[in-house]
Amino acid sequence: MRPDYMALALEEARGAAARGEVPVGAVLVDRASGKVIAAAGNAVEESADPTAHAEILVLRRAAAARGRPRLDGCELHVTLEPCAMCAAAIALARVDRVVYGAPDPKMGGVAHGARVFDQPTCHHRPEIVAGVRESEAAEMLRAFFRARR
Repeated sequence: MRPDYMALALEEARGAAARGEVPVGAVLVDRASGKVIAAAGNAVEESADPTAHAEILVLRRAAAARGRPRLDGCELHVTLEPCAMCAAAIALARVDRVVYGAPDPKMGGVAHGARVFDQPTCHHRPEIVAGVRESEAAEMLRAFFRARR
């Protein structure tokens, strides 16, 4: 039985929230072995890096661990629909499959906004699975922003 990778991504998101980051978590998994290659939560504020989204951090760590920029044979589990920046990075990394929790109608880049994978200029289109543990991921984000308003 495979682990609940979205549960691991949600743990990363909770850790990000505890550090004052927007609660988004991501886990990259080798599809053949089921082994987690990398996991991260957002680190934009703590690193003063606008590109330190959970997905980008996971892609960087996994590419370093594998010693190559292509992450074919992998799937990414992320708590929020990736933004356009992250979707473009996912395409460049050649990730096979993206599983995400909550949709992001404002900044999403997969099913909303730029729809990066639908563009004719996109060289790689991963399989997309949306809505996994959506309510839990969405509520974590709502609670985070509610507390800051």
